[in-house]
Amino acid sequence: MKIWLAALAAAWCVMLAGMCALAAEPVSYEPPESERSLPGRHVYVVQDLLRLCQPQPGFWIDLGAGKGQMAIPLHEATGNSVVMVDPKAEALAEGLQTAREKGLQRRLAAVVGSAESLPFPDNTVDLIVSRGSIFFWEDPVQGLREVHRVLRPGGKAYVGGGAGSGYPKSAVVQLIQGRKEKLQGEEAEKWQRFVELRRPEQMQDWASRAGLPSFRVLGQGAIADDEQIGQGVWLLFEKLKPAD
Repeated sequence: MKIWLAALAAAWCVMLAGMCALAAEPVSYEPPESERSLPGRHVYVVQDLLRLCQPQPGFWIDLGAGKGQMAIPLHEATGNSVVMVDPKAEALAEGLQTAREKGLQRRLAAVVGSAESLPFPDNTVDLIVSRGSIFFWEDPVQGLREVHRVLRPGGKAYVGGGAGSGYPKSAVVQLIQGRKEKLQGEEAEKWQRFVELRRPEQMQDWASRAGLPSFRVLGQGAIADDEQIGQGVWLLFEKLKPAD
């Protein structure tokens, strides 16, 4: 009996360890060492966001905000408050701590939530930006439907990933070259999937299946540079106002 109980306990330990391992799997992209040495990209993305969206002041959301890498420079560039939304409470806590250190604690807020079920009423949000997270959403189509639902008529969304059109060209070359090399390396399958998810055609497919009435896909993907938005791919759309 004791042997059987010991075996059962061991089996439960193995099961729980497996569950913890699954829970610990990253849901966002961690750049390789070669990319971490490159200049930060979020400030350049903010510049493109403001140029392309020209958002009205109001209720702004950084979806998949992580540690506030987009939310903080977006607020710093505009003075508008930003609500950070992410499924990882610990990442949001780090973002709020960074905001406090910068004296921005009254201008940034955090909400634990997922793209597929945004905890906001219909027709209430003026701007949603999401850099890098759509590629890790459980259901990108449902996530885009939710983004469209919570936008107010005239509200805009800028969803995708990339470095920004103002990113230094020498860094763009290094970034793209490093990714191309990884397509032939030991992690080729992983990086092929990475590139595949970031094709303009994939973004077009998600947006079409989400039923977005009007949208633009910008950029050429993970391993190409583009004059308008630089390296990357973005989905830009506005919630249409009702016809008079």
